[in-house]
Amino acid sequence: MNTQKLKGSQIIIETLIEQGVTHIFGYPGGQVLQIYDQLYQNADRITHVLTAHEQGAAHAADGYARATGKVGVVLATSGPGATNLTTGLAAAMMDSVPVVAITGNVPTYFIGKDSFQEINTIGITMPITKHNFYVTDVTKLADTIREAFRIAKSGRPGPVLVDIPSDVQAAETFFQKGHEAEPYPEEQAREKDVKKAVELINQSKRPYIYVGGGAESRNMGELILALADKIDACIGCTFMGISCIPSKEERFLGMQGMHGRYASTKANWEADLIIGIGVRFSDRATGNQKAYVAGKKIIQIDPDFSEINKNINVNVGLIGDITDAVSRILENVDEAQHPGWMERVEELREEARSLRDHYETIAEDPFTTIKIFDAINEGKTDDTIVTTDVGQHQMWAGQFLEFEKNRKFLSSGGLGAMGYGLGAAIGASLATGEKTVMITGDGSFSMNLIELATAVTYRVPVVIVLLNNHSLGMVRQLQAVYCGSRYSATLPDRKTDFCMVAEGMGAKAKRVTDLESFKAAFAEGMASDGPYVVEAVIDTWELVLPMLPNGGTVKDLILEKDQKKE
Repeated sequence: MNTQKLKGSQIIIETLIEQGVTHIFGYPGGQVLQIYDQLYQNADRITHVLTAHEQGAAHAADGYARATGKVGVVLATSGPGATNLTTGLAAAMMDSVPVVAITGNVPTYFIGKDSFQEINTIGITMPITKHNFYVTDVTKLADTIREAFRIAKSGRPGPVLVDIPSDVQAAETFFQKGHEAEPYPEEQAREKDVKKAVELINQSKRPYIYVGGGAESRNMGELILALADKIDACIGCTFMGISCIPSKEERFLGMQGMHGRYASTKANWEADLIIGIGVRFSDRATGNQKAYVAGKKIIQIDPDFSEINKNINVNVGLIGDITDAVSRILENVDEAQHPGWMERVEELREEARSLRDHYETIAEDPFTTIKIFDAINEGKTDDTIVTTDVGQHQMWAGQFLEFEKNRKFLSSGGLGAMGYGLGAAIGASLATGEKTVMITGDGSFSMNLIELATAVTYRVPVVIVLLNNHSLGMVRQLQAVYCGSRYSATLPDRKTDFCMVAEGMGAKAKRVTDLESFKAAFAEGMASDGPYVVEAVIDTWELVLPMLPNGGTVKDLILEKDQKKE
């Protein structure tokens, strides 16, 4: 038996390495001093990435996990270090991302005495993690970390936090090297539910396969395409499922929902059967839930039993390994042809093309977002990872970006965390070695632009496309729709020179106001070996359209909107 006596801080590092961790993102502090000392002594075995803020570190661990499918790891000290992780942990929780967060805390004998930087980390993070642990016994430390990794990547993935007081980090015990934790065995969907699903599919005349983040994280694109071909279905996706199916596939209509593509949203509502794979049927996806389910059957396939019937009542719920469930459906379902449905889908595609041409025609500024994203599609490669912040730019990215490979689109969908994109881009690029593009707006970029310092320090090859419309565009758009164009606090009169800020941090930057200049700057950024900011100044009043209003139906789809410009 190969055992040795080690300090808790050493056990933490040895266990992380044992779990296959190559990068850890974090920020030092007094209650993780000993862990950082071990990171220094083991720098040849594990790479620590020092971010500018703990929130950036959490988003970087999230981006690392989404881009690779591995568990991302973030490290922070007690008190404000731990509380600064909460937005990142909540984003990972809402989007089912496997992250392990390690936090230090004050010694166990100071707990409950309002010690300097003492905080109830477990209590704060319990609602925003899949599970968390408070370790008071060094003999249980290694197995606790192993269990954290196992939980994070089992079933529906999610973040797990391990809080470790500093005296436990200093205590010694015998350590025995273990193995990389395997996920818990997954439940298999019941055979009778598979049979019900097959029956509904065989009866359907207008099937629509609806793909979400659960399918994306399991690389199910080829399997879903095989099912669509066999049953002659079109395919749409949630925002989280955007890069699951190659954009070039004829059956793929793209994102549907509140700010989805016209053809995909319309087809989703006109279908007589929705086959939801790894989706939660959120309010942004369905609009009016009663109207959404009327006249159609719904199959929901998900690893998390709590998602079945949570938002809408479904006809069949298949719980467990979703890859296995879809494979069994594919094996047993009848081959079918639905020429009338495919003709209708093509009509919707043509209507969408006409609508796009119309938006281009009526645009007051010829430097439109459609043209910008066309240029990004032309300038990036199939291996380019794209991250976004949150706002109008995020929805335009969801509508217009094209992908041919899985795990190439990373964004905060469920939580909608402004400031997510740059940390995620850093984590994704360091994890894969790939060039990364980050799409942001002036509002979101202002949240976490400090992480440019991290990107510069580590020479992360990220091209930051900043769509500057001098407004908090998404909220302003909601004010135009719901508040009679009364723009409260969404047209900030800020004088920030983003290019100067970027250059001050050591990044290259260029401001552009026309398409040709954008293409040239984007190409220069793609050729650069470090961070490069392209600030594209766009029309303040351009909207994300179509738009399905909150609680509305497809009949309420907003295709145009006059705005009172104040």
